Amino acid sequence: MGRRVTVATCALNQWALDFEGNLQRILKSIEIAKCKGATYRLGPELEICGYGCWDHYYESDTLLHSLQVLAALLESPVTQDIICDVGMPVMHRNVRYNCRVIFLNRRILLIRPKMALANEGNYRELRWFTPWSRTRQTEEYFLPRMLQSLTKQETVPFGDAVLATRDTCIGSEICEELWTPHSPHVDMGLDGVEIFTNASGSHHVLRKAHARVDLVTMATTKNGGIYLLANQKGCDGDRLYYDGCALIAMNGHILAQGSQFSLDDVEVLTATLDLEDVRSYRAEISSRNLAASKASPYPRVKVDFALSSREDLLEPLSEPLEWKYHSPAKEISLGPACWLWDFLRRSQQAGFFLPLSGGVDSAATACLVYSMCRQVCEAVNNGNQEVLADVRTIVDQLDYMPRDPRELCGRVLTTCYMASENSSRETRDRAAELARQIGSHHIGLDIDPAVKAVVGIFSLATGKRPLFAVHGGSRRENLALQNVQARIRMVVAYLFAQLSLWARGARGGLLVLGSANVDERCVCPTPEHPGLRGLLGYLTKYDCSSADINPIGGISKTDLRAFVHFCLEHFQLPALEGILAAPATAELEPLADGRVSQTDEPSYSSLRPGRLRRVWCGGDPAAASRVRTDGRLSHRLSGARGVERCFRAPFCRERPSLSGATRLCSEL
Repeated sequence: MGRRVTVATCALNQWALDFEGNLQRILKSIEIAKCKGATYRLGPELEICGYGCWDHYYESDTLLHSLQVLAALLESPVTQDIICDVGMPVMHRNVRYNCRVIFLNRRILLIRPKMALANEGNYRELRWFTPWSRTRQTEEYFLPRMLQSLTKQETVPFGDAVLATRDTCIGSEICEELWTPHSPHVDMGLDGVEIFTNASGSHHVLRKAHARVDLVTMATTKNGGIYLLANQKGCDGDRLYYDGCALIAMNGHILAQGSQFSLDDVEVLTATLDLEDVRSYRAEISSRNLAASKASPYPRVKVDFALSSREDLLEPLSEPLEWKYHSPAKEISLGPACWLWDFLRRSQQAGFFLPLSGGVDSAATACLVYSMCRQVCEAVNNGNQEVLADVRTIVDQLDYMPRDPRELCGRVLTTCYMASENSSRETRDRAAELARQIGSHHIGLDIDPAVKAVVGIFSLATGKRPLFAVHGGSRRENLALQNVQARIRMVVAYLFAQLSLWARGARGGLLVLGSANVDERCVCPTPEHPGLRGLLGYLTKYDCSSADINPIGGISKTDLRAFVHFCLEHFQLPALEGILAAPATAELEPLADGRVSQTDEPSYSSLRPGRLRRVWCGGDPAAASRVRTDGRLSHRLSGARGVERCFRAPFCRERPSLSGATRLCSEL
């Protein structure tokens, strides 16, 4: 009997409710796995319907179409002679579960429901699903008639069980279960399970890959075994970006690493491993064996199939490798850029419109679009036909071939500097120079006529004319005159997003990009933090930061500046040097001798409000206490006064322009 097995895991860019497209990507992954010699294929969580269906899970059609896709998979010759592990919602006894459906040669072996649901931060699984709470127990699931006719089965096991093939034992985890204090793989491993699988729908957060890899390697270090992790990748029609990172590990070592950021819709990893390496590794751990001798058994579903072959002694084994991590700055350059690409091609718009102010935030957003263009050109040069077809649809040119990122950027990104009488020549020049270097179509315009018209309407109605503080006006007058400029910029942005391509004789509209970092305020979709209210509220509601999407809304100011430094060095954009060196200013108050006078933005380098609020979970008193006691912060601030300035001053001074400050949903 053989002992070497080839197993496959994958990362798929599935779309919510795109049942036909999802089916084709699943079939493609199975076909690739078989071509690589795999006899077990693992896919991402809820891959049949897409993870981000949200309240569509309530609809019976979602369940019906998922069953129809499962029937198509069972019937396809592609799925023959390989154990397939797919994810879908299943209704059992009028309760909806998030399940793995494992089948082989037109027969369903096991339906394994998720036992620990993710329900914190960005996740709301308890809203749509119920966790299976009966550990090591199964029930009979009566198959719908459409499946009975294919499988010739009336019922199949449903619950917490493992598969026993001729040569090994396989157990399933689903996403969150790996992150729980007592993961199922612990007890499964003690009961003799040698291959663990984890189907995930895990979104991208800066530095999260480290935690993922540590969890998997530690699980197999303590208990031995083979661990396969599959994950969703891309933008699932929602505000999150799922970052792949599929992997295969054994006995504490990584054997295969998938890409974290990629424009490929289907990525399959395989590894050839020796089951005897697991058995000998476990045999040497006395404490593990003592615990195993007392372990409660799992129900075993017997499978008349072997993952290994009889003639496999000469099969080459996969070698351990060292996981290659991206720096946080590179993660920012890749993750949000991939999210922008998915959002653009799925929205069927012709590009983006970005108000470019000459400051760090809007410059970072422009650099993300430029990074997206670089990745698109690289994917096309590498032969990705799906990306080529998508980019031709976006630019509305069937024979278009993207070669130069700057040329592509000129087609998909329109930048606009919206000047007022309070704008300086320096910011205007910095914006224009950056636009030239990345190749965007740049527009410069003056919003003063609109500002004067709006203020004039107020004066006609009230008989009062508000003044800036430097001209003798009150704080309220000064703030209102700043806000009207910012809000007019939003109106202008949406007007140009709808009509600028029409004016140029091109088809389609543009998505408006926001540029508010998480330390300020975020009200539009972001790839990491959907629907967040930011921490300081340091911007005007409904100004040009109100947008269709905000690619930097989940990134702190400190990480954002590091990303801009990264772009300066790696993208050869010297204009960013002047932008980084310039003082932060909104330029909403009158200039002093033609130069910027308003430089009162918060100092994020001296205090990271995101870390105080989210990572240390503190409000004003807790943050003040943290600053007093933490030596790493005390040298930056004068105790609680710095905290008071960051957390309280905006509410006292500028409340009319703010929304409430709340906590974050992901680490910064």
